[in-house]
Amino acid sequence: MSDQSTDLRETVRARYAASALQVSEGGTACCGPTPVEIDENFGSALYAADDRAALPAKAVAASLGCGNPTAVADLAEGERVLDLGSGGGIDVLLSARRVGPTGKAYGLDMTEEMLALALANAAKAGARNVEFLKGTIEAVPLPAATIDVVISNCVINLSTDKAAVFAETFRVLRPGGRIGVSDVVADDTLTPEQRAERGDHVGCIAGALSFAEYREGLETAGFTDISITPTHAVADGMHSAIVRAVKPAAPSVSC
Repeated sequence: MSDQSTDLRETVRARYAASALQVSEGGTACCGPTPVEIDENFGSALYAADDRAALPAKAVAASLGCGNPTAVADLAEGERVLDLGSGGGIDVLLSARRVGPTGKAYGLDMTEEMLALALANAAKAGARNVEFLKGTIEAVPLPAATIDVVISNCVINLSTDKAAVFAETFRVLRPGGRIGVSDVVADDTLTPEQRAERGDHVGCIAGALSFAEYREGLETAGFTDISITPTHAVADGMHSAIVRAVKPAAPSVSC
C-alpha cells in the first residue's frame, strides 16, 4: 500500500474513531464534515422510524451512511449477512432481526472504538445472532463462499483499493449470493479532480467511483445482474445510489 493510501486510511480511521467516542459520550455523528443529529443526505434520517425505534439509541446515533441497505437487500430467514464497515452496528442489528435466530449477521470494521460501540449496542439489543470482526474491507477475515448477502452503507467509497473490496466480496459470497449496497457514486462526466472539489475523501465524496467505474469494477470481480440506481443527490453530480449484483451460481454438472 502506498504512503498516500496509508495516510488516507488512517485519516478515515481517526475520523470514525472520533465519531464513535462522541456517540459513546452521548453525542451524534454523520458522514460529513461536522457531526449533526439529522441530515437529509447522511445518517439515521434515512431509516424508517420503526427501525430506529427498535434499536438502541447509540446505534442510531452512530449511523454514518448514505442509505439503508437492509431495506434493499431482501434478506430472508436463515441467511448469513456481512456488513462491510459496520460502524456502530445499526445495519447488523437490523439484519439480525430480518434473518432471525437461524441466520447470522456479521459486522466488519477496522476501528476499535466503533467495534466497542457496536458490541455494546448488540448487548443492549439482546442480539445473539451477531458477530463483529476487526479487519479491513480489502481483506475480509472470513472463509470463501460462506455468506449469502453482503451489505454496506457508504463505506466502499472510502477504500483506496476498491478492486480488492470487490474481489473479497465476491470471494466470501456463496455461489448465487448477492450484494445490496448503499454508496456514493459520481456522474460519469466528473473527473477525480472534480469529485475532490465537491468534498473530501473522509466525507464520502472524493473517493467515489463513477457509475461506469463501479459497474466495471464489479464486472471485473465476476459479478453479474448489476444495477446501480441513484436515490438522491449528495453534491453536484454526486449521488447516493443502491447497488445490487449477484455472484453467479455454480454451473450444474451433468453425468
